[in-house]
Amino acid sequence: MRNLLKQYFGYDEFRPLQEEIIQTVLDRKDALVLMPTGGGKSLCYQLPALKFDGITLVVSPLIALMKDQVDALTENGIAAAFLNSTLRFDEIDAIQRRAIDGSLKVLYVAPERLATPGFQSFLRQLNLSFIAIDEAHCISEWGHDFRPEYRNLKDLRHAFPDAPVMALTATATPRVREDIVHQLKLQDAKAFLSSFNRPNLQYTVRPKSDSFGQLVSLLGGLNNNPAIIYCFSRKDTEALADDLRRTGFKALPYHAGLERDLRRQTQEQFIRDEVTIIVATIAFGMGIDKPDVRLVAHMDLPKTIEGYYQETGRAGRDGLPSECVLFYSFGDKRKQEYFIDQIQDEQERDLARKKLAQMIDYCETSNCRRQYLLQYFGESWDAPSCGSCDACVASPESPETDATEIAQKILSTILRTGEKFGVIHIIHVLRGSRREQVFQYHHENLSVYGTAKGHSATELREYMRLLLKKGYVEKNEGEYPTLRVSKMGKAALIDRTQIPLPQVTVGTRSITPGPFGAPRDAKTGLPFEKDLFEDLRRVRKELADTHGVPPFIIFGDRTLQEMSYFLPRSKERLGGLFGVGQTKLEAYGDAFLASIRSYAVSRGLPERPAPSHLPPPPSRPPASVNRPSSTYQQTKDLVEKKLSLAAIARERNLSEGTIVGHIVALLQQRTPLEIAYLRPADDRLQAIREAYKKAGTNMLTPVKMMLGDGYSYDEIKLARLFL
Repeated sequence: MRNLLKQYFGYDEFRPLQEEIIQTVLDRKDALVLMPTGGGKSLCYQLPALKFDGITLVVSPLIALMKDQVDALTENGIAAAFLNSTLRFDEIDAIQRRAIDGSLKVLYVAPERLATPGFQSFLRQLNLSFIAIDEAHCISEWGHDFRPEYRNLKDLRHAFPDAPVMALTATATPRVREDIVHQLKLQDAKAFLSSFNRPNLQYTVRPKSDSFGQLVSLLGGLNNNPAIIYCFSRKDTEALADDLRRTGFKALPYHAGLERDLRRQTQEQFIRDEVTIIVATIAFGMGIDKPDVRLVAHMDLPKTIEGYYQETGRAGRDGLPSECVLFYSFGDKRKQEYFIDQIQDEQERDLARKKLAQMIDYCETSNCRRQYLLQYFGESWDAPSCGSCDACVASPESPETDATEIAQKILSTILRTGEKFGVIHIIHVLRGSRREQVFQYHHENLSVYGTAKGHSATELREYMRLLLKKGYVEKNEGEYPTLRVSKMGKAALIDRTQIPLPQVTVGTRSITPGPFGAPRDAKTGLPFEKDLFEDLRRVRKELADTHGVPPFIIFGDRTLQEMSYFLPRSKERLGGLFGVGQTKLEAYGDAFLASIRSYAVSRGLPERPAPSHLPPPPSRPPASVNRPSSTYQQTKDLVEKKLSLAAIARERNLSEGTIVGHIVALLQQRTPLEIAYLRPADDRLQAIREAYKKAGTNMLTPVKMMLGDGYSYDEIKLARLFL
């Protein structure tokens, strides 16, 4: 399999979990694969397809993605095709004949096609070895993108009971994962849960003040690399695209209201690097396999964490540094709530409100944003800082200054209004608003009323966020979170101590260019020749246009960066680089080598040592919890000895929280593990159960705040396994 990996795809090693997933399929067993966008899901079914005698059927709802993947497989020398509504009848007939006579290895189909009687008759004529179902969360009503046509997949399973089935998704909560297994009737399926962490993505939430100016600054640092910008409405996408074009950027709008041909044309221009910026509603991106998107910006509040995670996942699929920026204003909440109120089904409406509240919590948290996202999907994150979100990285443009005066006004207002109100009401009181709610509670009579008229609402919101982050203010839990002054905040008021905060300069804030601005490979840190890299991008574009495929299908940016560093002079040396398979080497090697030789000779640059001499890449998550030497297995061995959590933690020299995380990972991969002896006492378990119910979430922090200091995070996390 490793030989096939290098021969067809040009990779020397598997990514985490790929090897184990592929082996499971080759053993003809079902599998559930949960892997983030850019994690290498496609290879998990494309590579084993080469080993099976018959054809592999891939079910996918993403028409554009089908074409890109078939183009990529064909360029790699693998016989592949797709069947969907974009093809003429004669084209469909020709592809079906190729599938029946055995000349295809991989066939992509749309799920709605499975319901047609003629197609079922066609399938029965195939030597079908393996079925892969992409975007498998679409089969679950609990998922964020339920599609009724996915329920037809039950018939497919019934028709081919001997073919192993692999269900793949990038976003699925534990409840959705269970539903996928149930709906698809997966038999003793092994679940592979890759980390949701995308270490190359930088997450930032910015105040929605002069958002256009901030966006222009971000785009200016992209060096003409691709970006996707999401807006709330179709009208907004068109207006923003116009404004960006007037500013000198190549930008086009994309939304469901445009004619189908225009949407297809826009998508093609973006994929082929003829347009660098797409301004879109969420209708754009699901079917895009463009790996070199360097910025995903949200100009408006997304509806759900799942949707936001999936949309940000369209950045940096090639593993190189990319940025995800969300411009947030609390006013966006009202826009979303208006549409939620139109939902007729009460249960569906309540679920939508809960998901929106979680999205707002993400925007307003003062803690690590990466940690928030990972914990939402049930994954622990024990590191004190991720080092690449705005909450963990202090802006060099924001030195701390004396903010005592405004901080005292905010703290006093929270106290004098009874610690029963949220951010918006506190702002109204501070700015002397004449809104009805202020007069309803007679807050216009307070001494703090109107004491911050000189500050904008956005500035006051930012100050409150900083006071929350610094611990002067805390949130009361509930459906509508309110603010209270912490012990530290009260002490600062009483003692009149100085309160230093980062400088707030909303509206004129300079934007720090993202990490993508530097000519450096994220995987190896190679200081490549930037001018040569640009030359090779031009060669790639010319070849792509000639062959009628997107540039990234020829070679990805990482491959061009390695060429621009190692400066290979022969096909043998070129073939050793990342992403250079045998078919592509023969087809395109000479064109790239000509540019490399010309550049190197003109500057007197020698070949650099082969890639095998590189230091190992940055540390990665373990490939599998089931390897005998893995840290998870060491924990499993001690659990089997019935040691307490504290004893295991001492033995492993790890925290109890990390040990609980190991147990969770082992159980998620269906590892037999007897943990009944670790079950908390009945009364404590019942208290935790009630707290989870009231919190309405599987996240730890809200539950911990309800239970108080008598319960540790580790106990709550452990109890979750028994609920």
